[in-house]
Amino acid sequence: MILLDTHVLIWMDTADRRVGRKSRALIDSHWAAGRVAVSAITFWEIGQLVERGRFDPGSSVMEWREEMLQSGLLELPLDGTAAVRALDLSGLPVDPADRFIAATAIVHDATLITADGMLLDWRHPLPRHDARV
Repeated sequence: MILLDTHVLIWMDTADRRVGRKSRALIDSHWAAGRVAVSAITFWEIGQLVERGRFDPGSSVMEWREEMLQSGLLELPLDGTAAVRALDLSGLPVDPADRFIAATAIVHDATLITADGMLLDWRHPLPRHDARV
């Protein structure tokens, strides 16, 4: 299973060229197999971007979320296990969304697809893939 960082989900939805060819192929093949997920916190983070005028999903965040889920995206819960696991992630910045997303990937044994340099450079065994490749 792969877990998309928030910006990667937005890039995929908007066909942004920042998603590299290999990453797009990886995501597309996993999507067809029903193995592409996001952390539930991703939708909160998207709502924050909408409020700041940095992303326009073309509908309400709730409607956009439903469209994404109906198209095959999986939403992984931010449960107590992931929340507590996020506390133990030394070396990551204090940004709670990044910590929850990383913890969700760890708890669900997923590869994190991101272009966030801090997450990519983080010294941890979590499998990661640079979305720009």
